Amino acid sequence: MCESSVYMLKDGKEELLIEDVDLMEQEEDEIRVVNIFGEEKRVKARIKSLSLVEHKILLEPIS
Repeated sequence: MCESSVYMLKDGKEELLIEDVDLMEQEEDEIRVVNIFGEEKRVKARIKSLSLVEHKILLEPIS
């Protein structure tokens, strides 16, 4: 499978936010992520890094 996992950077640590992400969209000041099961999360964050080889997206919160 080629879906990615999304992590949020909190206090210098990576915390898993959602797995098997198929869709990621910027919506105003939020990022919307949806996985292959239809689970959706919206977070006020920006992309810190993205690794296509590791299927990993790292977000950092914004205030």
